[in-house]
Amino acid sequence: MNEWFEREKKVFIQFFSRYPLLIERGEGCWLYDSEGKRYLDLIAGIACVSVGHGNEYLNAKIREQLDRLVHVSNLFYTKPQIELAEKLKEITGLDRFFFTNSGTESVEGALKIARRFTGKKKFVSFVNDFHGRTMGALSVTWKEKFREPFEPLIKPVEFAEFNSIDSLERAVDKETSAVIVELIQGEAGVFPAKKDFVRRIFELKEEFEFLVIFDEVQTGFGRTGEWFAKNIYGFQPDIITLAKSMGNGFPVGAIGISEEVHGGIEKGDHGSTFGGNPLACTASLATIEYIEENDLVENSREMGERFRRGLERLDFVEDIRGYGLMIGVGVGDAKAFHEHLMKNGVLVNATSEKDIRIIPPLTISSDEVDFALTAMESWISSKSQ
Repeated sequence: MNEWFEREKKVFIQFFSRYPLLIERGEGCWLYDSEGKRYLDLIAGIACVSVGHGNEYLNAKIREQLDRLVHVSNLFYTKPQIELAEKLKEITGLDRFFFTNSGTESVEGALKIARRFTGKKKFVSFVNDFHGRTMGALSVTWKEKFREPFEPLIKPVEFAEFNSIDSLERAVDKETSAVIVELIQGEAGVFPAKKDFVRRIFELKEEFEFLVIFDEVQTGFGRTGEWFAKNIYGFQPDIITLAKSMGNGFPVGAIGISEEVHGGIEKGDHGSTFGGNPLACTASLATIEYIEENDLVENSREMGERFRRGLERLDFVEDIRGYGLMIGVGVGDAKAFHEHLMKNGVLVNATSEKDIRIIPPLTISSDEVDFALTAMESWISSKSQ
């Protein structure tokens, strides 16, 4: 493996820190490295692999489309694009859709649509929100470490305290074009919004006439034990941004908008060469079909609860957050905990010095949850040795 690590350092732009594993294949909820060791994958490509690695139903659909048509551009109509938009309308309740290649592209488009519709410039986001790394999405991403090297960015943007109604009320005004929010902050470590906080956003929307953008890039498609996190809160946004689990790791994203917002935009306001190509749309349709046909939203709810019950029994666990199979856990020393689990065949993501994130494929079984919990429980005995 070390040879490959050295080769990578010579040819790849070093934007990433990586775990010292060379992954060669996946099957279900398991990944296999170049030496044949297997790992239970509780990262899922950062909440992307929703229906499992090597899913044959999905792969068969992709192969079939691959032989028929990969790309034709948005100069022409294609059936998979229309069918996917119809399916998204059914499961989200939004009216119109535009397809992208990633979550950050979905956010970029959402910000443009909000400015176009309202004629106003200001955005309000929240402390610890993460919306992407391109220039527009980065502008509404809170962490200064990400933003400062690339300023000036889009302005004006104001960051209110997450879950603080007082801070929210001070941030929004008649110049606000949109409030963009992660209902459950994923990259920050899985921190859910409070329901009264979300309700206040919509009350202020009526007063100041801004749009509400729900960033459901990480929370969508069953991740939270509901099709979308918005179902937990009972509010419908004007704009929703989607990606990640939408294609089981295939690069595909979407922007959904209401019919009212659609009435305020014009042809030529946005575009994409690859967005919505037949192969990407086929991958997304197949992913959604598999989630539906195998009750994976319900499985997410049930296996998430099994994880939480098991984690509650572990003395070192400081707190547990989230919904479904989107779980944040305070463990004290996240780096040491992660390293212990990796040695014992379980992969998790450390989001801070003390927190880990559990975001496995939605196909995870009770036996696999128990395997992970056993590895976690063994951390205490390993520290005393």
